[in-house]
Amino acid sequence: MSFGGLHVLSLESRRAVEMERLIRNQGGDPFVAPSMREVPLENNLEAIDFAARLMSGDFDLVMFLTGVGARILREAVETRFPSEEFLQALRRTKILVRGAKPSGVMREWNVPVTFTVPEPNTWREILATLGDSHFSRIAIQEYGRPADELFAALRARGSSVTSVPVYQYEIASDTTLLKEAARRLAANQIDVVLLTTAVQISYLLQVAAEMGIEEQVRQGLTRAKIGSIGPTTSEALRELGFEAAFEPSHPKMGFLVGESARAFGDRKSTRLKLQSH
Repeated sequence: MSFGGLHVLSLESRRAVEMERLIRNQGGDPFVAPSMREVPLENNLEAIDFAARLMSGDFDLVMFLTGVGARILREAVETRFPSEEFLQALRRTKILVRGAKPSGVMREWNVPVTFTVPEPNTWREILATLGDSHFSRIAIQEYGRPADELFAALRARGSSVTSVPVYQYEIASDTTLLKEAARRLAANQIDVVLLTTAVQISYLLQVAAEMGIEEQVRQGLTRAKIGSIGPTTSEALRELGFEAAFEPSHPKMGFLVGESARAFGDRKSTRLKLQSH
């Protein structure tokens, strides 16, 4: 089963070209509107402070939530400290990684990993992975949006938690395509919306509000079928007032597109049959 010509909207930015190809290969009519950009924090004093405290033995657990975030963090630290000193400090500390990408980075750096969080990699899986293990001083590499639920849960366990932001999300520099996506949703021209993070919807709604069509866009999102890459995104969507109709078996972009095509692919034929009566 394929999308069968359904109009599929994606707000993917970094992998926009790949997303368009995946949707087209699954029989969809893609419209990809990059919604955001990842901006590394300049003069990242939090990263420098984290490194200094790490090398002084102030943390007994460090969590890496993304691979790209781990690399950006190391680059920031290297502006002030020798790289090998930072890596040696990591090797003396318990390490938790969320998923395959930060795990691969730690392997590349020859840093042993104590805890690997299984899919779907939400804060709940992080807590389950830690089990009864207790750590007094935890540092968490953030990835664009604060991990509020995780911080609250760890503090409830009695841990002192330090946030280490490495980059933040900002709206796309060019919002031309994002505005067109808003127009199409408002005009009920989108059948399926595929999301890899709920931040994408936040920026879409921001643009829609500036255009004076936020309510129509919200209605368009409610009419369309939303495919969410995983539970973290789905939870954040609920906070924005939307419900994901589908999550893939694995929180990966390829699974999201392929399995969404099978889940939503008969919607167009059903709609056409109803219109013919």
